[in-house]
Amino acid sequence: MADGAVAEHFDIVIVGAGIAGSALAGSLTDASLRIALLEALPRERLLGDEKNDTEGVQHYDARVSALTESSRNFLQAIGVWDCLDPNDYLDYAHMHVWDALGTASIDFDASEVHQPALGTIIENRKLLRAAHGALSDQENLSMFWAEAPSKMEQQASSGVPQTLIHTQNHRFSADLVIAADGANSKMRTMLGFESREWDYGQHAIVATVRTERSHQQTAWQRFSEDGPLAFLPLADDAETGHYCSIVWSIESDLAQKLFGLSDEAFARELERAFESRLGRIEAVSARQMFPLRQRHALDYVKENAVLVGDAAHTIHPLAGQGLNLGLKDVALLSTILQEAAGQHLSCSHPLLLRRYQRARKTENLAVMATMEGFHRFFGASDPGVRALRNFGLSWVNKQSLLKKAMIRQAMGV
Repeated sequence: MADGAVAEHFDIVIVGAGIAGSALAGSLTDASLRIALLEALPRERLLGDEKNDTEGVQHYDARVSALTESSRNFLQAIGVWDCLDPNDYLDYAHMHVWDALGTASIDFDASEVHQPALGTIIENRKLLRAAHGALSDQENLSMFWAEAPSKMEQQASSGVPQTLIHTQNHRFSADLVIAADGANSKMRTMLGFESREWDYGQHAIVATVRTERSHQQTAWQRFSEDGPLAFLPLADDAETGHYCSIVWSIESDLAQKLFGLSDEAFARELERAFESRLGRIEAVSARQMFPLRQRHALDYVKENAVLVGDAAHTIHPLAGQGLNLGLKDVALLSTILQEAAGQHLSCSHPLLLRRYQRARKTENLAVMATMEGFHRFFGASDPGVRALRNFGLSWVNKQSLLKKAMIRQAMGV
């Protein structure tokens, strides 16, 4: 696209049409706002083939999310949930956590806080397709596929800062640019945001498994010296209750060895690590593996640019809070931008953007610190720490009021 071409102007340009970016676009329905959603991948690459004729464990997406009640409420409010089939997700009512180096465990049950479920497990691809389904008739939104920003320039219009965005085929100008392009955000770098990050020395192996015994609508988590192992219950059309998504976060060298095993050998290692809590592992899907890094942007806001979701922060998956934190970013930023539109303020007003940063950075840092503490505490092999860990789990499991508070906090209510 020639540099002299006329730029199409939007109030807000969102870069990245994943779950966070598409949910944000879908929440900004105020007719006074012109929104553009840019995605570097072609539509079919991002959303995949909606027809999946495979059966059993290969039918599922390896990546799933455990949504809190607050995340689900937000997605319902913006119409995403209406685009899902009830068989696309599973509400789980119980959680069982135990320490591999001891006898202590802790159980959480939704009935303790008079709720039907602790949360909802859903495949990422189904949630993403639903989010895009909700965008299909949004009149103030323009969708651009296979459009990756290659250059950006700052300019001003009537004293209001704007960003000029160049892609291969278009030029856009925007009062506000929002980077929602994931953990390895190119926009974060192009916009000049600095971040701190460190390697956990672990890789996560994710897959779908079929188990001999039913998952009992329970999320299972085992902590060991090598790292946490989670079995998350999945919905299945026949309602057998025998399918789970696994997230096995382990030391990188061991992860490489396990990843290289045959399906049968991997299933036996997984069964041993899980202490056969659900009986035999009868089948394992194609596995995926990725390195675990914690990453946090020093700022979420810079001039007329904002980071949301994984572009701003990534955390260890042991508590499954990554997407929930991202949706909290989206919900608050959406509220602030709609309030600005209602008051005829610029969507890049610095006071509004700083309000977003203050609120979200504070909570995200607190959650990240908590997850880091859990990671270190449950990964320690020192006998004294091990004894303290087992005592703590047993003690908390007996404290009804504390457990209720923890459940409510985890549910986001």
